[in-house]
Amino acid sequence: MESRSIVVKGARVHNLQNVDIELPEGELVCFTGVSGSGKSSMAFDTIYAEGQRRYVESLSAYARQFLGQLEKPDVDSITGLSPTVSIEQKAAGRNPRSTVGTMTEIYDYLRVLFARVGEPHCVACGTPIGSQTRDGIVDRILSLPKGTRFSVLAPIVQGRKGEYQDLFEDLQRQGYIRARVDGRTVLLTQTPNLERHIRHDIEVIIDRLVAKPEFRARIGEAVDSALRLSEGTLLVSPEDGEDLLVSARFSCPSCGLSATPPSPQLFSFNGPQGMCPTCRGIGKHVRMDERLAVPHLEKSVAQGAVAPLGVPRNRWKMHYYEGVLRRHKCDLDTPWKKIPARGRRELLRGVKARIELEWKRRNGSIYRHQGRFEGILPPLEQRYVESASGSVRKRLGAYMLEGPCSDCEGARLKSEARSVLIGGKSLPDVARMTVEDAHEFFADLALSETNQTIAEDALKEICGRLVFLLDVGLNYLSLDRTAPTLSGGESQRIRLASQIGSGLVGVTYVLDEPSIGLHHRDNNRLLDALCRLRDAGNRVIVVEHDEDTMRRADRIVDFGPGPGQLGGQLVVDGTWKQVARSKASVTGAYLSGRCKIGVPLSRRTAEKWLTIRGAQHNNLQNVTVKLPLSVMSCVTGVSGSGKSSLITDILHEALARDLNRAETHPGDHKVIDGVENLDKVIEIDQQPIGRTPRSNPATYTGAFGPIRTLYSELAESRVRGYKAGRFSFNVKGGR
Repeated sequence: MESRSIVVKGARVHNLQNVDIELPEGELVCFTGVSGSGKSSMAFDTIYAEGQRRYVESLSAYARQFLGQLEKPDVDSITGLSPTVSIEQKAAGRNPRSTVGTMTEIYDYLRVLFARVGEPHCVACGTPIGSQTRDGIVDRILSLPKGTRFSVLAPIVQGRKGEYQDLFEDLQRQGYIRARVDGRTVLLTQTPNLERHIRHDIEVIIDRLVAKPEFRARIGEAVDSALRLSEGTLLVSPEDGEDLLVSARFSCPSCGLSATPPSPQLFSFNGPQGMCPTCRGIGKHVRMDERLAVPHLEKSVAQGAVAPLGVPRNRWKMHYYEGVLRRHKCDLDTPWKKIPARGRRELLRGVKARIELEWKRRNGSIYRHQGRFEGILPPLEQRYVESASGSVRKRLGAYMLEGPCSDCEGARLKSEARSVLIGGKSLPDVARMTVEDAHEFFADLALSETNQTIAEDALKEICGRLVFLLDVGLNYLSLDRTAPTLSGGESQRIRLASQIGSGLVGVTYVLDEPSIGLHHRDNNRLLDALCRLRDAGNRVIVVEHDEDTMRRADRIVDFGPGPGQLGGQLVVDGTWKQVARSKASVTGAYLSGRCKIGVPLSRRTAEKWLTIRGAQHNNLQNVTVKLPLSVMSCVTGVSGSGKSSLITDILHEALARDLNRAETHPGDHKVIDGVENLDKVIEIDQQPIGRTPRSNPATYTGAFGPIRTLYSELAESRVRGYKAGRFSFNVKGGR
């Protein structure tokens, strides 16, 4: 019978020295050794790389041209290799649209769940939305001001790609004359040639009418035709006004407002049907901070209280400012601090309704009229976004801050999607929950018998994936946590949870230190997840330094004995007890207790302190912490306890602002005492140092600069006129 083991012979990748190794199927194997001993060279650059290369070679020539040619590892032979999957310790990406929910596909199932069993509510009054009768729709249309001219339209294509020439011809055969295509009215005999790769909206114009009681029968016929053509939805488009969406299936019984039937697309913040129109589904947008925009409260508007506006000179705009202030019994000379809060808000952000205005002509007469005021700041924000001038963006950028969207408040979805509830919670409410809270919510969710049957499959997938996240120690993450804010270890464990949920069998998984950043309290849950992956019929290879992982592994393959050129050899291969007995293994010496990390006999004492007072950022609850200076301090706690919130989001951001003059925005806290004892702050995080092939340790650390200078000062270099740049491979004269 053919062996199912992976057999590697003569591996020479990087510092590996003709290493032979055999890995049986269905084992949890731990690669250990000192840093630089060759563990990753064997696991990732040999076994995983060869598995990927063979997979790519099995594809068609057409597919391979998009993937590129993968280099064959320097190895004599590899046999018994199954499909390989790498779960490396790297950031999840910089895309703010990617979240924990989307990475694990939980959000996709939530969209289906809310579309199928969610209860729509009116966005205006919160009343549950039900179906609307044909006569009710006619009454709703006749409630328009008498004499209003309007058109009845049937929406048949909404946000879909295609050319639709056959559709236009079919509508002509049915007797229709006009349609509105992408907001423009056209004759069906003269329809435009639509771009097939662009999304289009097509509404058929059923009839053009006037809102009068004597036209009730004709309006009813138009409603019947529109509902039949568009399967239950129609648009009423007045000549002077916004379109009114009316549905025979979903409308508010209180205020008559209609809504589109829920669909999975409605709950996607990456598509136009569901995303918030203000922030485009990001949940945040850049807007002017009112505290920065009005730094001097004792000044009046006429004196330049609004800093980005300065002293107003435009008389036409000033009469709008006067109209707003007059509503609150103030004028342009009133100090800002004496203007009521509502008046300040209206002046900066605008007034929805029309306001009374007085324009003083140069001859002394007064022209009284009504107008809409959009506010002082929105036009400046728009100018900042659209301007190509660096000086304009720099001047206005000093007042800009990134904050939650003013419309969706960070929920990312439009109001219709936020108004669909399950168990009293909207989809954004569920996404804001932690993994642990979401699991409890769905475990206790009570649905009707019919809805339970409909939601059974979606609930099973959601709960299963939440359990996998709990198993890898990520119970503290919220489902809407964005990918750029995740650490490398968290991203790796999320991908591990996704792989456990995929149910693949016969795969070789290669993991890079999955326990890094994980509290020892959660280590057993992570190891149980790895064992579950192994027991499903997979081979699991873990590159790890963690002692608990070594003791739980079926086998340990120890590389060494030293780093770099001193390593690259297979020191010992066996159980952890066999490795512990090996005299040649450095790892075994620490496993057996022969070597230990010594505890210092005496410790340094601090004379100066840094005190953070009243920290309330994220989950911190009014914490006050004293940190000693001139000593090494360690901030610990279980995952999600608030360590990064305190040190990274508050302390580093505040010190970078005060010492390095960086434009940062620290988390919520009262004050930090002792900053005067420091002169600068440096952050060393988990982000990679760069991806350019021209960078190496010597260039990154700056050591290459003095070396080039030394060579340029040699006698022969001076004779030839060589400068330091001559010895750089990044400039034309040196490379």
